[in-house]
This record gives sequence, C-alpha cells and structure tokens, in this order.
Amino acid sequence: MTAAPREPESPRTFESLLITGGAGFIGSHVIRRLLQTQPNTRIVNLDALTYAGNLANLADVEGHANYTFVKGSIQDAVLLDELFANHAFDGVIHLAAESHVDRSITNPLAFLETNILGTATLL
Repeated sequence: MTAAPREPESPRTFESLLITGGAGFIGSHVIRRLLQTQPNTRIVNLDALTYAGNLANLADVEGHANYTFVKGSIQDAVLLDELFANHAFDGVIHLAAESHVDRSITNPLAFLETNILGTATLL
C-alpha cells in the first residue's frame, strides 16, 4: 500500500517580515530569495554589522522598495519594541548569532549575550 502523492503546498506569503542577522552569509541569501519570490513582502533587516555582517552582501537589493536596513542589536529591547510597533510583522526569521566557534573560546560572553540573551529579548 502506497500513499497517494500530495500536491505541494503553496508557500506562505507575508506582508511584513523581520529578519535578524540579514547582512550575514545566510541572511543575505534569505533576503534576496524572499524579495525574488515574494516581492510584495516588506522586509526589515536588523543587523548589528559585527564581524560576520556585511552590507556589501546586499548591495543588489539596497534600493528595493520593500527592503529596509536597521543597524542594531537583538539585545536592544527598546529598539525591538519600536520595530514591532511600527511594522506589524507577521513573521520573524531569526538568524542573528555569534557563529564562529573559535571566537567562543576567546570571548564566550559575547556568545551568551547574543545567542541566549539576545534571542530571549527578541522573543
């Protein structure tokens, strides 16, 4: 007995998305893909532009009408409150993180602050 093939579900569309860490390698690809596949979705990219973030990764979408960059930290509760109040996000893609393991050895506090406390603040 085999299961009947299922029709692929159509992807969910969003009116407004917050993407954290969008200037990093993965985040910039996610933003670019979303703007291609969901051009009417308003995207706010929140990134602190630390060692892994680079706005050059997003140079090709900088002028897109539905793309906004905000320099800031996910640890900044006041900034997050303002963003949520002003943009009415219906989705969040959280990619902001300290990610290089070798750096966690020399500065573990930065990893705790961003990856744990920053995520808790965002939630």
